[in-house]
Amino acid sequence: MLRSLDWDRSRFDIEFGLRNGTTYNAFLVGGERWALVDTSHAKFRQPWLDLLQSRIDPRRIDHLIVSHTEPDHSGLIADVLELHPEIEIVGSKVAIQFLEHQLHRPFRRRVVKSGDRLDLGRNPDSGMAHELECLSAPNLHWPDTIFSFDHGTGTLFTCDAFGLHYCSEEVFDADPGAIAPDFRFYYDCLMGPNARSVLQALKRIEALPPITTVATGHGPLLRHHIDHWLGDYRDWSQARSGSETYAAVCYLSQYGFCDRVSQAIARGIGKAGAQVQMVDLRSTDAQELAALIGEAAAVVVPTWPVDPEPDLQAAIGTLLAALRPAQWVGCYDALGRQDEPLYGLASRLRSLGQSEGFAPLRLAQVPDAADVQRCEEAGTDLGLLLTRERTIAAMKALDGDLDRALGRLSGGLYVVTAAQQERSGAMVASWVSQASYEPPALTVAVARERAIEALLQVGDRFVLNVLRQDNHQSLLRHFLRRFPPGADRFAGIAVLEGVAAGGPVLGDALAYLGCRVSQRLETADHWIVVAEVEEGSVSDTEAATAVHHRKFGNHY
Repeated sequence: MLRSLDWDRSRFDIEFGLRNGTTYNAFLVGGERWALVDTSHAKFRQPWLDLLQSRIDPRRIDHLIVSHTEPDHSGLIADVLELHPEIEIVGSKVAIQFLEHQLHRPFRRRVVKSGDRLDLGRNPDSGMAHELECLSAPNLHWPDTIFSFDHGTGTLFTCDAFGLHYCSEEVFDADPGAIAPDFRFYYDCLMGPNARSVLQALKRIEALPPITTVATGHGPLLRHHIDHWLGDYRDWSQARSGSETYAAVCYLSQYGFCDRVSQAIARGIGKAGAQVQMVDLRSTDAQELAALIGEAAAVVVPTWPVDPEPDLQAAIGTLLAALRPAQWVGCYDALGRQDEPLYGLASRLRSLGQSEGFAPLRLAQVPDAADVQRCEEAGTDLGLLLTRERTIAAMKALDGDLDRALGRLSGGLYVVTAAQQERSGAMVASWVSQASYEPPALTVAVARERAIEALLQVGDRFVLNVLRQDNHQSLLRHFLRRFPPGADRFAGIAVLEGVAAGGPVLGDALAYLGCRVSQRLETADHWIVVAEVEEGSVSDTEAATAVHHRKFGNHY
């Protein structure tokens, strides 16, 4: 195993913050012949190459298996080729196509698909025979992904899938409690938007012999609790794929910022409880593309090149022909090279009879965290449109007496605020309760679709602003508004910056509590955020907390 430990990385690309760093894992498998599974991030070039050469003469490596071509795993392929120009690169058809554009040099290649095998022979020292079987796993989370299963050791190499951003000296999952929050956060950010693809990959895995180790591309390898981790992926993905209604989020792989922006939009749609299908316009065949677009309830598309290559031009034609008037549509800046103008694309879609699911997403030339938040919130708005009828039906289904009885549960009125770098958020909360004395802790129920939910991961800080009974109405009206994606929640509101570590303190609040998230518990439609209270103050010891009395228990 060749590990690069990235202790200090605080953000992965532009999507989400990291509280525990990350690792980049590559692997050597040796029989009579040798295979290298993936490389590493270019920032670790010299130490990684030194480590590789300390383990083996690179000229003895027969095959370089490229699980997928994202730069954090393929960043040193060119360097390996410099050391051994005759090495054979093994990957999916799409991966090989991507590498042709990345490497700009000839290389030996082998295109593989599910069921193809690579026989490395028997290791002369251990006596172990190694035969690697390939499994196609597209869209986890790139369109070119393959898994590799070593029949000799029972090791499944999965690159991004089943991984997590967690840096430690511990190689395996010895302490599941320590890594579980990061494992779930990683799934929600990267794999959840591709839940349908996850289930297809799990079906292929089930056909394999017993797995002894899941060798992931990030974080510790999974060995001690494999059934638990795979079961979590299955349960979470089945929950996300339970409805036939879905949004097709289209993107152009390795074009501009398509991959990242589309993932943020898809993540927002999923937060609202709607289903998502990621669609790569470059690699999806015409028949499948027409079916995915035609059957979708909503379609999101990127700006594409003004002069697309013939295959892409054909895909665009298929996409436009498959659109139906009843669908919701949205579009976003791909930020590629000489894109079709965003508002021209939006106008073209409207002319075909589609309804706008969200306003066109114009982005900065290099999207920052605030842009990603805006894309996620736009996705959530679209997801709420798709789930509106289901939500209304669920509200009507609750027994009337039970509904009124639940409504008699009262609570205080609070505003939760949080800020991280360019991202910030706020929401009204009434389901708040003290949870312990020592250390002082509380719980806050946060609906899944709340934009601020992304800022309330384990380790994040936030502020609980306690509203006062005699002046809370204006604050309540302000924060109960439906904000457009990316809007500043604090515009026109008096806030005190720098008072608490987690975010703004409202100037008219009765009290504030600075909190740090210690756990997250999942329910059907809310996250229960458990947080330790680190600081706090009261502005008026004589004033009373605002109280919320409901009449019904099926909505706020």
